[in-house]
Amino acid sequence: MGRPRTPLLDRERITTAALELVDAQGEFSVPQIARRLGVQTGSLYHHVDGRDGIVELLRERVAEAIDATTLDLRPWDAAMAAWARSYRAAFAAHPRAIPLLMTNPVRAPRVLEHYERAVTLLLDAGFRTADVMPVIIALENMVLGSALDLAAPEAMWEIADVSATPRLAEALAALGDSRTDRSFDLALEGFLAHARRTLEARGGASG
Repeated sequence: MGRPRTPLLDRERITTAALELVDAQGEFSVPQIARRLGVQTGSLYHHVDGRDGIVELLRERVAEAIDATTLDLRPWDAAMAAWARSYRAAFAAHPRAIPLLMTNPVRAPRVLEHYERAVTLLLDAGFRTADVMPVIIALENMVLGSALDLAAPEAMWEIADVSATPRLAEALAALGDSRTDRSFDLALEGFLAHARRTLEARGGASG
């Protein structure tokens, strides 16, 4: 028999299968990917460096949707805000991948390039080197938490007896639509205000 024109396996197909599994069940295994692609499990190891390698392929795939050009904007706080919104949208599309990616070290070169650009942005703005990663990590914590919130049910509080929690019921009734977007905007505004104060306290530029 002749060789198939389309290879049964490549890194793109493996990544797609893994992401489909994660989106559906929040996890994956190498045998599950092999079954999904109709190949032997051992065949996958000719293309990827085991499970950890697949996790990094997933990280790269999800991060492809983040617009890194936002980090070229000026002033620095406009760049960070735009990056945060793009970052949130990318991970909100695959919320079940977040716990998986958060428990593995970042190794993917294309993802590390994002961090390099973010670090450069903050250093150029005048942040101390010691302050840069706390700022970035705090932003990520906020972004990923909000991405998970986007996947949550719109009604996260179910009150059976309004008389038991009347003020909570009143506050929820006043919340209106776009709960997650309004909460994210509030958190982002607070984060940027604190980062500006940190920069100003160190004698850096304010814009």
